[in-house]
Amino acid sequence: MSQPGDLLSRIRKGEMEAWVTLTDRYSNLLWSIARSLRMSESDAADAVQTTWLRLVENLESIRDPDRVGSWLATTVRRECYDISRRAARMRPGEPDSPDGWAGMEAPEDPLDGALLRDERDATLWRVFGRLRPLCRRLLRVLIADPAPSYLEIAAALDISVGSIGPTRQRCLKGLRSLLLAEDAQLLDGLEHAAAANPAEGRRR
Repeated sequence: MSQPGDLLSRIRKGEMEAWVTLTDRYSNLLWSIARSLRMSESDAADAVQTTWLRLVENLESIRDPDRVGSWLATTVRRECYDISRRAARMRPGEPDSPDGWAGMEAPEDPLDGALLRDERDATLWRVFGRLRPLCRRLLRVLIADPAPSYLEIAAALDISVGSIGPTRQRCLKGLRSLLLAEDAQLLDGLEHAAAANPAEGRRR
């Protein structure tokens, strides 16, 4: 697999194949970052497209070509913030900073919608929505394909590389706890329904 720095060097020379390889490698990561920031599909598309445009504009000024993935992650995050701020100015009273997004409903992802056909997946995504914003963002970015490096994740979320592992463990532990609590509530509900209506319970 070509190194990012090598790809960037070839792009500077005008090699279209290198550009295609680079965009294929990082497009999923950029989309994961944008959706983790609760961007709608159209706004996420705008942020990703603008990020690639910014790369073209700054091809010669990127100081560390081998860290172009981190550069892209930082850029798409900034583009998402800019889009959200512009939208907030058009809608007075709505949050205009990342801190204000915690109370906003996440737009339905087409992939999420397909998963919700299954009851267990529905439970998973419902519980996922209860995680704190940083956990939701981190877990979404971690499942990008191809898997991003820790440097790219740190740039995407504006956190230190050293905090990624411990934060990931805490987030997964929290997700497991919420899932266990959710399953217990579902079981209690079924038992209560069966006790309230024994005949119905026997038919099931």
